[in-house]
Amino acid sequence: MGCFGFLKVMMFLFNGIIFLAGAAILGVGIWVKVDSGSIFTFLGKIDNAPSQLSQVLNVGYLLIAIGALLLVIGFLGCCGAVRESKCMLMLFFIIVLVVFIAEVAGAIVILVFRPLTDDLFNKLGTAAVQNIRKDYGQNPDVTGLWNTTMNSLQCCGFYNSSDFVGSPYYVNNNNGFPPQCCPGMTSTCSGNTMTITGCFPKIKKLIDDNTVAIVAVALGIAVLEICAMVVSMILFCRIKSMGGD
Repeated sequence: MGCFGFLKVMMFLFNGIIFLAGAAILGVGIWVKVDSGSIFTFLGKIDNAPSQLSQVLNVGYLLIAIGALLLVIGFLGCCGAVRESKCMLMLFFIIVLVVFIAEVAGAIVILVFRPLTDDLFNKLGTAAVQNIRKDYGQNPDVTGLWNTTMNSLQCCGFYNSSDFVGSPYYVNNNNGFPPQCCPGMTSTCSGNTMTITGCFPKIKKLIDDNTVAIVAVALGIAVLEICAMVVSMILFCRIKSMGGD
């Protein structure tokens, strides 16, 4: 197998992986939008939630868009390499270049506006605690959503168990806390047995613990995109020199 054939095979395999990843991300995006019990729907039903949260809640649409884009990129890369199509390879190069530029711009925006993220989470925390103290134990929808979230993440409240103080559940159960706040309990428990952390600190710790991995993956994707653009242009130029379509 010559160098040209090797590049074609690598281009096909690489974009085949991109195609499958796009299908998976598209499926997750559709699931997020359809699943009424997801964390995003839960956040969207919090009273007095900050207006900026609406942008975060569109993550389902974002995943669908990213998945669809990856499907297109994978298809163009695979077919362009197999059929030796200059048109497909050039379109592949343009799309990947646009995505790469958008990723760089997005990273810059995140770094510049990082302080606003902390403010957003502070506002969200205030709204979430108010939501618990107003409706938990009284509104079935709110109670069910919080219970689902706490059971899934194995956490207690937004910040900690004190979020439930004054809530209908707390008042109606002799100043007791939900069983999710106490390890090994299946019913209402008192404050002296609680060791479960809040949902927000748990999510934040999970992100902080995996920051290096997230950055490494992002850099890896950037390198792969650059390699894909280089290979697509090499194939394009070779096909053009051979008089391909």
